[in-house]
Order: sequence, then structure tokens, then C-alpha cells
Amino acid sequence: MATEDKNRATAAAILPLVGGAPNVSSIAHCMTRLRLGLHDRSLVDDEALKALPAVMGVVEDDTYQIVLGPGTVARVTPEFEQLVEEAREAAPAPVAVSAEELAAQGAAIKAQQKAKNATPFKLFLRRIANIFVPLIPALIGCGIIAGLNGLLVNLGWLPAVTPALAAMASGFMALIAVFVGYNTAKEFGGTPILGGAVAAIIVFPGVANIDAFGQTLSPGQGGVLGALGAAVLAVYVEKWCRRWVPEALDVLVTPTLTVLISGLVTIFGLMYVAGEISSAIGTFADWLLSNGGAGAGFVLGGLFLPLVMLGLHQALIPIHTTLIEQQGSTVLLPILAMAGAGQVGAAMAVYFRLPRNESIRRTIKSALPAGLLGVGEPLIYGVSLPLGRPFITACVGGAFGGGVVGLFNQLGDTVGSTAIGPSGWALFPLLDGNHGLGSTIAIYGAGLLVGYVAGFLATYFFGFSQDLLTEFNVSQDPAPSTVAATGGPHTDTANGPGSLDSTNPGPTDPGSPEKAPARV
Repeated sequence: MATEDKNRATAAAILPLVGGAPNVSSIAHCMTRLRLGLHDRSLVDDEALKALPAVMGVVEDDTYQIVLGPGTVARVTPEFEQLVEEAREAAPAPVAVSAEELAAQGAAIKAQQKAKNATPFKLFLRRIANIFVPLIPALIGCGIIAGLNGLLVNLGWLPAVTPALAAMASGFMALIAVFVGYNTAKEFGGTPILGGAVAAIIVFPGVANIDAFGQTLSPGQGGVLGALGAAVLAVYVEKWCRRWVPEALDVLVTPTLTVLISGLVTIFGLMYVAGEISSAIGTFADWLLSNGGAGAGFVLGGLFLPLVMLGLHQALIPIHTTLIEQQGSTVLLPILAMAGAGQVGAAMAVYFRLPRNESIRRTIKSALPAGLLGVGEPLIYGVSLPLGRPFITACVGGAFGGGVVGLFNQLGDTVGSTAIGPSGWALFPLLDGNHGLGSTIAIYGAGLLVGYVAGFLATYFFGFSQDLLTEFNVSQDPAPSTVAATGGPHTDTANGPGSLDSTNPGPTDPGSPEKAPARV
């Protein structure tokens, strides 16, 4: 009960600071963030929100995102929804300003905000993330069950239970194409169930009786990429039908033509093409780490945080999902997760380099446990990115950690993750490798340790100019202001390279003066 009261209190504290129930147009949440659609952005009190104990930060995107952390956000969101509903039921109808006028004001502000960082490519990546991010909780749950099942099988324990665990772990992955098709149609403005119906063709066992391009199709061929393409096609076919089919016949003709046309193209085209692309992705990932090793890991681990800053990390989500579907794990995620280790090491160095700045040190102390578990937003937006140079040295730490994991991959010790989303210590239960769990854990742990140490040393010795130390290493100076993010969607990066909630994407391009890091 105490926990429920705490979650309701958090929701009650947030609601008036975002303009109250009348200002909230939509409510959703991802791995770490409460995502709100707002009619009027100017009614939000950003500083008061950031000062709430439960709030780790705020991120501005196409929705207003309040970072609460994993677990907490899933409990606060229902309480927030209930409070909004209760307030709307109790409130009298607006008099001075109509709902249409308020919505128009909000739409104008929202359009202005999005225009600052809305390129076609980033908007496309945002849509891709919106398709895959809702699948992350199931990927995590099934991935952990798969790891537990593998451990029990290796130990020879509970032989009567392991088949049931295998079914639980594999059921979702066997049908993931259907969920991708459903979410894709929903995201692109079609009927979700039609997208799922077309994508279901890909996993239907009966496709094994069909020949296409001189080959017999295999159930699941093309995977999530084929499902995504099939559902997008279904949306366009459906919209075409809505324009040309008479209303009296729409309910019969439109869904029939949508499934028929999209299904034929999927069977005799998309499944083959997407299957070839999926195979090429797996082959390239294996080749890259087998031959590039430490060098590839160094580059990938070092560049991930900048990719997040630019909102480009979302392009990796389908690749991770394809590798998991195809090989059972993604070898890229443990390497990219080293970016979080570099961030933690950099934050610890900032803590020691600014012994008299209690404000920044207090922020680091409160955010460090979450950072160790893979939730890096408080450290990124509250410490390293506003300071500037420590963000760069955090990337150095991630590069060295990624180099270690990449080196072991080149030597034949594959380290992968059975799900996307978590990083840091939270990734341990999802690790998978070819030389046993103990070896896999040791390699990933070594990468984290190197990332911590390299990020710490790079930041301690090279992360501060003399002017920066003089300005911030005084007791009366406040912490640097949080940088609002207005980039792509958001798998919470800081939750991990897949989330990256996910997700989040981070601030706008550094070229934008008002959004660039505050110090260099």
C-alpha cells in the first residue's frame, strides 16, 4: 500500500506541473519515460518537474517525456491516467477558451518544436522505433526465461520443467513478425489487424509448400524485415481501396483486396528479398567481429553515444531484432552497451574533479546507481553533456570497453544478448555465448570494467579545461542546466542500445546553437 501511495503521490505532483488534466491530450509510457501529448507546451513548469525527487530528467520530442526510470514509470502511469480521468470528470466545461482553440494553440507550438529537428530521415527512424520499442518488454521477459532454461538444461536440473520454459521463451519469437506487422500498420496509419494478418503469412507453416524464385519458401523467411515491408504495403493498398471502393462495399472489398494483394506480393517477392537481406545482416555482423575484432568494437562502442545524440541509433533496432530472430542473440548489443560504462566512469571522474560543487556531486550520487543498471539519462543530461568535454571522454571509455568485447569475439568467444533494451549490469541475465555462461559473463564484465576505468581516466585527466574547473569547482555554483532533448524517438538510449525507450534519443544536432553542449 505504501508503494501505491508513493506512486500516486508522484503522479499527483506531476499533473499540475504539466498544466493539469485539461492540458494532457495523450498518455503513454516506454521503458523509462512517461510520454505526454500536451495541448499547450508553455503551461509546463520544467524546472519544478526536474526538482521532483522521482523525476530523473525531461526530454522534449514529439511528446513531452518525463524520465522516471524502469519499473517506476509502469506504476506511476496508471495512477497518472486515473488522476487525469478523475479531474476531467469533475471539472466543469471550459468557458473562456474552447477545446478547439486550445488544441490549435498546442498544435502550433508542437509543430514549431518538431520543425527544429524534423528531417525526413529522422522522422522515418522515429517511426521504426515506434514499431519495435513496444516489443522490448516481451523480448526482455522471454530472453531471461530463455537464459534460465539454458542454464537448467546445462545443469541437468528440472527436466520436466525445461520444455515448458522453452515454449514460453520461444512462443513470442515464433510470432514476432505478426506483432511487427500489427505495430507497423498502426504507425503508418492503416488498420493494425490487417497489417498483422498480412505479416502472419510469413510465419504460417503452409508457405513451405510454395515455390518462389525457384526456391521453396521457409516459414519465417524474411522475418521482421519482411513483416515490416508487408505491413507497409498493406497500408498503402488499404488507403488506395478507401479512396476508390464505394462505401457500401468497403467493409467487404477493402480488407479482402488488402490481404490478397499484399499477401501475393509478400509470398512471391518480399519473403525472398527480405530473407536475403536478413541473411546478409547476420553474415556481415559475424564477419565484422570475426575480422575486425577489437577495432570494430572500439569504433562501435565509441560512436554509440554520438549516434544517440543525433537520433540515428534507432536504425539499429531492426538489426538487433533480426539478429535475435535469426541467431538467438545480437552480438552488437553487448559492444554498444559499453557506451554506458564509459558514461559511468566519466561521471565518477567528474565527482572527484569537482569536490566543492555539491550540486553536481549530489546529482551524480543519485544518478549513479541507475547508470550502473543501464539507465544513463540522468548522467548524460544532468552531468556529461552539459559540461561538454566529459561527454567526449565518456565516448572514449565506451570505445575501450567495446574494443575488449570485440577482441574476444575475434578470438572465438562470442558474446551476445537475447533481448534489446537493458545495458550495464541489467544485461547480465540476458547474455548468451558459445563457450558457456561463465565465460560470457566474464568477458562482458571485463568490458564493463575497462569501460569504467577508461572513461574515468580519460575524464579525470582530459575532461576539464582550467576555465571549466575554475567555473564549476566552487561550492556556490549550481549544477549545469539539463539539456532538453529534441531528437528522434526514443528507445531509451540510456537504457541500452536497443531501447534504447530505448528509445530517446538525445539533443538536437550539435550545430544548433541553443542545443549544443554548454561547455567544451
